[in-house]
Amino acid sequence: MRLANVSGRSTIVTLEGLVDVATASNGAFSASTEKCVHQLAKLQQWFETFQPEPTDPTLPEELFGDPRLGAVISQPSQIFAIGLNYRHHADEMGLAHPSQPMVFTKFSSSLCAPNSNLVLPSDRTDWEAELVVIFAKSGRDISVEDALEYVGGYAVGQDYSERTLQMAGSPAQFSLGKSFQNFAPIGPWLTTPDDAGDPNCLAIGSTVNGETMQDSVTSDMVFSIAELISYISTVVEIRSGDIMFTGSPHGVGQGQNPPRFLRTGDVVETSIERLGTIRNKVVAK
Repeated sequence: MRLANVSGRSTIVTLEGLVDVATASNGAFSASTEKCVHQLAKLQQWFETFQPEPTDPTLPEELFGDPRLGAVISQPSQIFAIGLNYRHHADEMGLAHPSQPMVFTKFSSSLCAPNSNLVLPSDRTDWEAELVVIFAKSGRDISVEDALEYVGGYAVGQDYSERTLQMAGSPAQFSLGKSFQNFAPIGPWLTTPDDAGDPNCLAIGSTVNGETMQDSVTSDMVFSIAELISYISTVVEIRSGDIMFTGSPHGVGQGQNPPRFLRTGDVVETSIERLGTIRNKVVAK
């Protein structure tokens, strides 16, 4: 199942068209995608049982770049993000593979719709394609074996990064440099695990102005998604509606020779196998 925010309303995206959740369920489920995520299992059971007819004939491929799409989750209590979680990305940055997950946060005010414009704060702004996890269950001290049961679904994300501020401190503090306006687009929708397939074996990549920059697979992760969830939950409570960015593969701008950063007018497209594509145009501040 694919759950989207279309014009501010919870919408199931099917091959035949769009299903407005509140309308099709006669109010049994909310028009808020955030509330639907909190009862995602019940929503999916209802959808699979009743197979409601589309309320909008728009097809999934017609939503590419659609301004009606909003972020499925816009007010999570926590956003987790993982640094250097792809082996080849650590290699291109000249850094050792981490021995334990490197965890930071992107502040929630940086979240935005999947096709939002990227407001450029400096001439050292970089792209980082990422697989995003959206949680639908809460818990602490979660075992690796049980970790994926807490996942409501997956989405495509970009961890845009302003490299000067990111690396300004000694030691570096990542969170502010990764939390400017519209630095965390996610979408185009939430794809539930049954439709996403193996999250640790998905093609992931990005292009800038049509040129391939990142081309990898999530199996290059140092720590699997289950390992990340388990590790984080030993310290904090993971809550339903929280989000986790799981790291970026090689091919970021800072890793180019010479380094390459985004400029006004650039278009970044980020895609993950089975999950879809998001598109961001770079605009001046």
